[in-house]
Amino acid sequence: MQTFLTISLAFFMGYVGLMVGAAKGEYLDLSALGGIFSDKGSKRDYKILDTSVIIDGRIADVSETGFLGGTLIIPHFILAELQQVADSADSSKRQRGRRGLDMLQRLRNNSKLDVQIVETDFPAIKEVDLKLIELAKQLDAVIVTNDFNLNKVSQLRGVSVLNINELANALKPVVLPGEAMRVFVLKEGKEYNQGVAYLDDGTMVVVDNARRLIGKTADISVTSVLQTTAGKMIFGRLWDEKSANGDENNSESNLSVHDSRSLGFRKATRELRQSTIIEEVDR
Repeated sequence: MQTFLTISLAFFMGYVGLMVGAAKGEYLDLSALGGIFSDKGSKRDYKILDTSVIIDGRIADVSETGFLGGTLIIPHFILAELQQVADSADSSKRQRGRRGLDMLQRLRNNSKLDVQIVETDFPAIKEVDLKLIELAKQLDAVIVTNDFNLNKVSQLRGVSVLNINELANALKPVVLPGEAMRVFVLKEGKEYNQGVAYLDDGTMVVVDNARRLIGKTADISVTSVLQTTAGKMIFGRLWDEKSANGDENNSESNLSVHDSRSLGFRKATRELRQSTIIEEVDR
């Protein structure tokens, strides 16, 4: 009888444990027990930095904000390339190389970042970009760069890429037609009487009839925004012209500044139509 009770109790407790495990399994961390429960096959989050993104320096700012997680990998052949640039006879290249080394030191001094230098090399491959791609395949890692060509080649070879320039373009403030903006007109535009200004983030602003204001600050009204592969371009006209033109400009506010020919044609057509009507009334 005692044996029967023991077996029954064992089955009952096993059933209770099974029910509790099925209901609360997501709260149990069996990997803490080690052994067969440890997650040895978990995928590591590796990100390989190339020379261009290190010299650029923005990767250090992005990493410090906490938006770039995982392990940052610095291949030894990238270090060698940076040192070669820093020792260049050309002063501009030497300055860029030393800036890259300073950025690496800044990354390594950040205790919140996991930065590793790997010695893996591929002697049979001469080009550094191809070495990066092979290392990324070997580690199943992502390449962080702002090199347009490396970006394209990596994608063609099935390697994921994080492009700092694309991130910067995505974070630029949204500008809508009709908004007011104060800019410094820096130079002459390609079209007649245009002026060109730049925002703090490098966005080009093309202003109609602003050639006379080169070297001065001007208030403008945004007429259109053009998104290109290289970034964003903003078109606008002087705020004084918008106020002076009044309702006529309001009715045509959806026209972009680069449609000035069609705007002049429409005005001329409207004036011709009005003069024709007046002549017919006089007859």
